[in-house]
Amino acid sequence: MVDRNQNFPVEQNTDSAEEMRQFFDKYFLHQITFPSNQIDAVIGYFMKRGFDDQAARSTAIVLLNQSRIENINPFKLIDTLKGVTDAQLSAVVAEVLNLYRQRTSSLGFRSPVTQESFESRNVRQ
Repeated sequence: MVDRNQNFPVEQNTDSAEEMRQFFDKYFLHQITFPSNQIDAVIGYFMKRGFDDQAARSTAIVLLNQSRIENINPFKLIDTLKGVTDAQLSAVVAEVLNLYRQRTSSLGFRSPVTQESFESRNVRQ
């Protein structure tokens, strides 16, 4: 590229550091807001179910984001979770949190193997 006022080529910035710096400077500027009554209700629900403060807040924000994406009222979401046991709640929360994690790691539970192998049917207990 040549500058029209001069016959000298214009220096092009080949350093990607400035682009990366601008990207990360703007990374946390996007704010997501929710009504305070929704935040308090969801956090309170998880605190009542035995979550500590930070875990309740993190889980609440993830569920509020998901309810906004799916256009579901967060209060209806909490109402659907009221009948589940603690183990079922942990499984549901793990599934929702896995949606927001990198694909290289996931949360989950180890379930016992219930399928009997061919060889074990001949073993007398």
